[in-house]
Amino acid sequence: MLSHKSKGNYFMFDITLLTDKRYLQTKEDDWYNNNIITEDRLVADALIEKGLNVTRTNWDNPDFDWSSTRYAMFRTTWDYFDRFEEFDAWMTKASQQTTFINPLSLIQWNIDKHYLADLEIKGIKIPPTIFVETGSTTTLNELIKNENWKKYILKPAISGAARHTYLFDKSSVNEVEEIFWELIGKESMLVQEYQHQITEKGEVALMLMGGKFTHAVLKKAKAGDFRVQDDFGGTLHEFNPDKSMIEFAEKIVSCCPMPPAYARVDLIWSNTGDLCLSELELIEPELWFRKHPAAADVLADAIMKMIK
Repeated sequence: MLSHKSKGNYFMFDITLLTDKRYLQTKEDDWYNNNIITEDRLVADALIEKGLNVTRTNWDNPDFDWSSTRYAMFRTTWDYFDRFEEFDAWMTKASQQTTFINPLSLIQWNIDKHYLADLEIKGIKIPPTIFVETGSTTTLNELIKNENWKKYILKPAISGAARHTYLFDKSSVNEVEEIFWELIGKESMLVQEYQHQITEKGEVALMLMGGKFTHAVLKKAKAGDFRVQDDFGGTLHEFNPDKSMIEFAEKIVSCCPMPPAYARVDLIWSNTGDLCLSELELIEPELWFRKHPAAADVLADAIMKMIK
């Protein structure tokens, strides 16, 4: 159960959905923006059906009084990784006035991809990964010289939408070395073995509400690319996962430090053919409610159990 903070006993809102100011209004002929608004509307309607008073605003709204809402729920705050220091400071301040869904401590754990190491310790298979800490003086060449991987992925520990994500091999490492040095001075990085089946089979995103599976989609990269995000031409497909895949996703979520209200588990097939965790998204994942509207009702049920 989540406790909430208040200066008094009166709240103007029960739940405030958090977004990015770019997505506050519908825009003619902007399918991307309008999909976001549709997604958030489905969640809001499901919560309103439970008798909750719901509003929606951008997380950096300077005129919003965070003490006026019992809970603030992350939904489409998709600029946070480009403004992380500002976002982090806002979370610290706002968390003194309201309670976050998912909880702040869970957000802080999940926001940094070092969480993958925590899950690996608990028996969750992830791609072979080297964690490189901020300020490291080891070159990229030195990091990979003893690895016999065919291809490598470089990505920041705090990132989204494939920001600063690079694919390379030993013959092209020098092309990425300068970028690596620019980044490692400011942020931690991950070097992972590239799992080639992502270009052949894609990545499966499984949505879980209250720890239970509701629906899934398959994300595929465009020809010649490895990134499955629609920002880079990736496409979305219907997908019905089998029992073992669902059980694996539910096991991953059960390994979290505390139960999340919502989660997206991104699974890929490893180079040895078995399933492994690519990402666990607990902050502001796209959840594709428009593909399965009933999942918004399941989420609302899970939230009601958490806040009572």
